[in-house]
Amino acid sequence: MPRGLRFLEAPVGKKAVMALSGIVLVGFVFGHMLGNLQIYIPAGPDGRFALDIYAEALQHNVPLLWGARTIILLSVLAHIFSAIQLAQLKNSARPVAYVRHTPIVSTYASRTMYWSGPIVLAFIVYHLLHFTTGTVHPNFQFQRVQENVIRGFSVWYVSLFYIVSIVLLCLHLYHGVWSMFQSLGLAHPSYTPKLKLGAKVFAAIIAAGNISIPLAVLTGLVK
Repeated sequence: MPRGLRFLEAPVGKKAVMALSGIVLVGFVFGHMLGNLQIYIPAGPDGRFALDIYAEALQHNVPLLWGARTIILLSVLAHIFSAIQLAQLKNSARPVAYVRHTPIVSTYASRTMYWSGPIVLAFIVYHLLHFTTGTVHPNFQFQRVQENVIRGFSVWYVSLFYIVSIVLLCLHLYHGVWSMFQSLGLAHPSYTPKLKLGAKVFAAIIAAGNISIPLAVLTGLVK
């Protein structure tokens, strides 16, 4: 077997694939949040909203849009596939579970990675059907993103679902961001605590930015 395939078959190779695909997805999550925060920019003199102009610019740049979508999709598939394989390796290494397991070192975020991942995936699918295709949106208007977001989040239980999902996403991010450095061999006792702190701050920023949008709609801050 070629050396590259042997590396991918090993647990360290699967963790490296998860880390590299995770870097792509973390970058997308951050960029997506920055784009969505344009909802707070008031309409210009022509009555158009910055969020609508931003979305229209993306739609007109077809190579960039579909290139980014392809990379993100491949990263999601690689991330999921590697996670499943690592879970199978973990289960095969200990087919009989502990009678009683008391976590000492692991965090709550790390212990919820395997079940928060599928929930986040379900949230992504719903999010695409809600704001991209408009399939489950009550009054979807093509290329009127600002209006779609406000109308969508005006339904309180939809906003609640988004908020809970973002919290789970950020728990996933917190553990994933600092552990991907460990998977790439960049962990060290002297600076691992700083990586954990940086991951916590990053996850908190993502949570605050994304959760603020449905809250702003529900409270009438954004109309």
